[in-house]
Amino acid sequence: MAPDGRSGTGDRAGTGGETADEGAALLDDLRSAIGRYVVLPSDEALTAVTLWVAASHIQPALQHAPRLAVVGPTKGCGKSRVLDVLHETVSRPMMTVNTSPAVVFRIIGEDPPTLLVDEADTIFGPKAGDKEDLRGLLNAGHQRNRPAWRISGPEHKPTAFPTFAMAALAGIGDLPDTIMDRAVVLRMQKRKPGEKVAPFRSRHSVPELNALRDRLAAWLSPLRGAAHRLVPPMPVEDRAADTWEPLVIVADLADGHWPSRARAACLAMTRNEVVQDEQTTLKTRLLRDVRRVFEQQGDTEALRSHDLLAALIQDAEAPWAEYGTKGLNAYHLANLLRDFGISPANHRFENGRQAKAYARNQFLDAWARYCPDPAPPAPAAAETVLVRRVPGKPPAPPSGTLPIGPPGAPAGPRPTR
Repeated sequence: MAPDGRSGTGDRAGTGGETADEGAALLDDLRSAIGRYVVLPSDEALTAVTLWVAASHIQPALQHAPRLAVVGPTKGCGKSRVLDVLHETVSRPMMTVNTSPAVVFRIIGEDPPTLLVDEADTIFGPKAGDKEDLRGLLNAGHQRNRPAWRISGPEHKPTAFPTFAMAALAGIGDLPDTIMDRAVVLRMQKRKPGEKVAPFRSRHSVPELNALRDRLAAWLSPLRGAAHRLVPPMPVEDRAADTWEPLVIVADLADGHWPSRARAACLAMTRNEVVQDEQTTLKTRLLRDVRRVFEQQGDTEALRSHDLLAALIQDAEAPWAEYGTKGLNAYHLANLLRDFGISPANHRFENGRQAKAYARNQFLDAWARYCPDPAPPAPAAAETVLVRRVPGKPPAPPSGTLPIGPPGAPAGPRPTR
């Protein structure tokens, strides 16, 4: 609730021509415009994007800067088109297909830009190298007053660089977990044959979207003080509440049907991510259980699909006997392993018979990435490490400092003459 006891609509009038009562109609116009150019996965996702765009216009008043993760399984899902629309509607957009921490440190200030990063999988993908600094910056920038300290300038003085800024990142596949956890997630899919969108043409589309951007700025800029004071009731808790609060604040400022619509979208989309997390955890469990079955079979070259399923279902402590309606079957198994690039194929066994089977070498990369063997503990300092002597070679001298001198002589270095 707002501190003045009202329902969370903030000041009732701005100075730019849009009153708070007209805010709901403005958000409706923005929602319709976005929906003309992109097909989003759900009505809730369209609501979320609309509110995220509007929230960018009150960034200086926010305590948290939600990320927008625009991800899809393949190219051609509309991810870049979403960024095109965002570029023409958010406050102070900065578009890039690649960037470095040094650049981001220097462009973020008290009134930060809205970062739009396309092809984010090239930044965080397996071939992108070490990008921990950039990931740390994006994580820290989710919350205000989390500066990054660097040595800067000709005098090499420690300097605090602001990190707080809203950011939309688009890429193939999920982004790092720490970023996804701070994001409103759009899981894009390719359009079906019957789904149509308006062509995005700069001559016609940009002026229309820029007009909406200017209306948003005129409405919301005078309401930044009210937005800063709002403490809206949230349907979720913890980090999800931090991420969605700016969107709900905008909805409460707009009033009308938007407060209930925003909270419904918040619940639906956060629950969807919980399901996604559970699926990811389940798939990791499956990789571990498949590895155990291979180990029990002496790490054989391949296992028949039928035999692998039987071994998985027989484990009383595993969830596979109760998976689905009648337990895990061949279709379920193939579907769960598909994201790891693992699929069954015809395999000829020693007895000459051919059957659908899973080859062990298909799992090696996934095992190494998602459920690696724990590293063996290093020997403690006080433990004795036995060294096996190689025949024909003298034993290696022990490490450490030894007394110098004949037996029985005092220990220590030999005096110089």
